[in-house]
Amino acid sequence: MTPAQPDSPPAPQSETPGPARTRARSRPRSTTQVLAVGPPGPRLERIRRTLLSGGHQVHHAVPGEVRRQVRLSQPDAVVALAGLSGGGEVIREVREVPAGRAAPLVVVTPVPGPEGVVAELRNGADDCVDDGSAPDELLARIEAKLRRVPVPVEHLPMDLSTGLYSRPHFLDEVDRELQRPEPGRHGGVVAVVSVAEMGALETRLGPRVRREVAERIAGVAERLGRASDRFGWDDSGHLLMLLPGVDEETARHDLRVFADAVAGTRFIVADENVLLTPLIGWVPLDGRERHTEALDRAFDAVSEAARHRDLRPVRYAPWMRGAPQRRRPGKALARALMPVLSPVLMLLLGVGVPLAGYLALRELGWDAGPVMYWAVSAALVIGAGLVMLECLFTLDSVPRPGVPSAPYPPASAVIAAYLPNEAATIVDTVESFLRLDYAGELDIVLAYNTPEPLPVEDALREIARRDPRLVLLPVPGSTSKAQNLNAAVTRVRGEFVGVFDADHHPHPYAFTLAWHWLSNGYDIVQGHCVARNGDSSWVARMVAVEFEAIYAVSHPGRTRMFGFGLFGGSNGFWRTGLLASTRMHGSMLTEDIDSTMRALDAGARIAMDRELISRELAPTTLRALWNQRSRWAQGWLQVSRAHLRTALTSPSFTRRQRAGLLLLLGWREVQPWLTLQMLPILLYTIWSDGGVDWAVPLFLLATLFTAATGPVQAAFAWRLAAPMVRRRRRWFVTYLVLSAVFYGHFKNQVARSAHLKELLGVRQWLVTPRAARAEE
Repeated sequence: MTPAQPDSPPAPQSETPGPARTRARSRPRSTTQVLAVGPPGPRLERIRRTLLSGGHQVHHAVPGEVRRQVRLSQPDAVVALAGLSGGGEVIREVREVPAGRAAPLVVVTPVPGPEGVVAELRNGADDCVDDGSAPDELLARIEAKLRRVPVPVEHLPMDLSTGLYSRPHFLDEVDRELQRPEPGRHGGVVAVVSVAEMGALETRLGPRVRREVAERIAGVAERLGRASDRFGWDDSGHLLMLLPGVDEETARHDLRVFADAVAGTRFIVADENVLLTPLIGWVPLDGRERHTEALDRAFDAVSEAARHRDLRPVRYAPWMRGAPQRRRPGKALARALMPVLSPVLMLLLGVGVPLAGYLALRELGWDAGPVMYWAVSAALVIGAGLVMLECLFTLDSVPRPGVPSAPYPPASAVIAAYLPNEAATIVDTVESFLRLDYAGELDIVLAYNTPEPLPVEDALREIARRDPRLVLLPVPGSTSKAQNLNAAVTRVRGEFVGVFDADHHPHPYAFTLAWHWLSNGYDIVQGHCVARNGDSSWVARMVAVEFEAIYAVSHPGRTRMFGFGLFGGSNGFWRTGLLASTRMHGSMLTEDIDSTMRALDAGARIAMDRELISRELAPTTLRALWNQRSRWAQGWLQVSRAHLRTALTSPSFTRRQRAGLLLLLGWREVQPWLTLQMLPILLYTIWSDGGVDWAVPLFLLATLFTAATGPVQAAFAWRLAAPMVRRRRRWFVTYLVLSAVFYGHFKNQVARSAHLKELLGVRQWLVTPRAARAEE
């Protein structure tokens, strides 16, 4: 498959349906759709009444509009009115559309006798009657054409209506590929594509959707694929793919592009407009295995893809069939010893190794201490200067458009929840969403996972019965927020989606304000998260002020300074198509930042609105704060490893944006270790020179400038803070003191510890506990 590279973020598209379905032998007449083609008039009206009397659903198209009508609603049969000059033009128009080629075509001619019938049959009609025929004759001919199957479908190499191989013939194609001599076969994979929404679609629309869904996604695969690719389907609606002659890396990339294209397309299935989630499992072709074995392994990989719904194709691995995984006792030991190992390793790597290096260089005749001292000092001064610039740029942040450029469309809110942890707060959260004021339609989807039934679910079901805007979506097997969001994104009806954690109480006009941005060319809007439980503890108060420094100062300043914003995981608003094609990756500890980077690389524009407030619960204990920030720091490191190189080379970013991303993804990972370098440098200087001259003017100026960043940032945070926090001036003074003597060092320690966890392969998600009540 050769993907096309998009120049802009994927958005919902209008999908062109493929050929029509194969007709069932005993299909009820009440579900048969017949397209009547002809100019309005008595002849057409007579045909329409005849078809309706036979129990058919009738659609009409005038000559010249057949293609549009067939794409809008695929007919099971076509009845065309021929003129005195014959029906050749109408027949050709019908046959130009794939669905028109598959549907039986009966022509009604005004020419009496066999001459008119013969002429239309030669023009390509499947059957023909003249105007004088009895209505029952026309109905009988249509019914006969719908029932007649000249060759059993399972005996045909390809399905006539879809152009796809049946499963047996697809396996034959795989077998032929496997039997090629090794020098003539260069790689290749077999893939199976399922659709996460298939069960719900079939329950609502019937089994006909299996063929239609396979047909629709096959159209995307054919558009992106190579001439050598082979496509089939099975009775459950799975798309079967054979991609010969490709290596594993190419196959993985091409399948991912295909998945993104499917997820970003709005399909018409059974006359409904739907978003689909492709679940892709694949396996490389191996000449030692049988063709059925290759396909079965791909199906096993599909089952794993269904757990995450994140659009990433899953390669088969033996553990997917229950084969025991190789245990790594070292990883379990590292997790157990992490509290002890972390401080020791930090001192060893951050202090011991550099000090040993300086001493070794001195033995070789080079005194590296002064050079490193000024280098580290300069780096810290530059970092402090960038923080101050960020503060200044926030005063000139981009204002929200005053009016929307389009009417308010349907919108959706998705609340992701892990109920055992959020059972005490979720009802209050849901009630706050039901009080939102939005001019358009608004549905609220609560996507949650729970290991066991909880009493709070009964309360939620009662609320859903009372207010149909609330949609409860349990996600069986989910273990993360990412899986909950991925399950919800295709269930929403809105043109844009607000994403929230389960402890957030949004601004009453949140969706109205967000649409002002989205309707004026933006793809994502990130709001201002405010801690609403600052009175709970000194930790919560400190976090409340820190949130103001982040959301009121850093985010708007960075957006203005470097030309890109960030999605912070909650109180963010996405265009539905972009969220559907981006999804969240549950393997990332900060799936929000990972999705931000992928959206930015696709060309998305992200706005930051400090007035778009949502109130949440901050951690109330130091241990809970450590666990939360450890996950954030390790997640940021994962994102830096995954995206920094791409960000610096991608043509999607300007030079200004690349500079900002280098600071965001590169400098933030280096800075915690850089601040620690002053200790080995001072120890080296004391050892080599017998002491330190603290009165050096440049040293004093650099120290004062660096130390000033804390008060400056706190002052800006107070000036731009949300009103409910700004009136607590004492909180800002306390934060300033704590930052200088404790909290700055705490955050650096957390970051260094997170780096060591990632190095040792310790990736443990610790849930932040939620209090039952909080001060408003």
